[in-house]
Parts: sequence; C-alpha cells; structure tokens
Amino acid sequence: MQKRNIDDLIERYLSVSFMVMKKAAALVKCELDEDMTNDQYYLLRCIKKKAKCTSTELASLFGVNKSAITAMTNRLVEKGLLQRTRDQNDRRVVYLTLTERGDKWITETEEKIHKLVESFITKFSEEEIEAFIQTYEKLVRIFQEMEGTS
Repeated sequence: MQKRNIDDLIERYLSVSFMVMKKAAALVKCELDEDMTNDQYYLLRCIKKKAKCTSTELASLFGVNKSAITAMTNRLVEKGLLQRTRDQNDRRVVYLTLTERGDKWITETEEKIHKLVESFITKFSEEEIEAFIQTYEKLVRIFQEMEGTS
C-alpha cells in the first residue's frame, strides 16, 4: 500500500473512531441515572455477566490500576449496587457481586440500552452488522496480541 493511501486511511480511522466513541458514549450516558458513569455501567454489566469477580480481574479487563477499580467499586457499594464477599477458602480473595438492587438496576438499564442500540443497528443489513462485529472482534484480538508483546 502506498504511503499516501495509508496516511489517508489512518486519518479516516482516527476521525471516525473519535466521533463514534464520543457519540456512543453520550448516547449510553443518556440512558443512565445522572449519578452513574459509563464506566460504572460497564463494570456492573461485566459483573452481571460473570456473576462474581475480583478487583484484580476487573482492573485487567478494563486496563486500569486496581486502585481505580477500588475507587469505582467503593462508590457502587455505597449506592447499594455492589457487595463484597470474602472467599471462604482464602480470606485474602474478595469477590464483587451485584446486590438485588444492583441486579435490578443493570437489568432495567440493559433493556434501555438494548432498545437504543436496536434503533441504529437495524439501519444496517445483517451482512453489514456481521462484518462490522467481526472487524471489531479482529481489532480486539490485534490489541490483545499487542499487549502480549509489550
């Protein structure tokens, strides 16, 4: 590929990824309670999918320090959405799980966000959606490989 073509493609990628991420984050934020952040939503969503996890697992998944996860989870515990429980076999291990209130909140929020995503994803053909998701999945794998080599 010619240098000029690569430069043009990089510029298009950077422009479109910035706009998509900015707009998507704003749309998701509109569906959340005003005192909730997008990161808190994604953290609760992840915990719901896994049923329970540790701060270390979340820090690795989110690519942040454990202290950032601790700060976020402290706020969610204060809001009554998360709870901490110690492993019965190893008291050093602390699991994060949703409270009943947290489970209800994430279920209701997921329904709103599902409708939001449906409102724009249905503007694409099934083939376009599949190709888009496959491309995003490939991009994730490339990023994971890059992290593994650094």
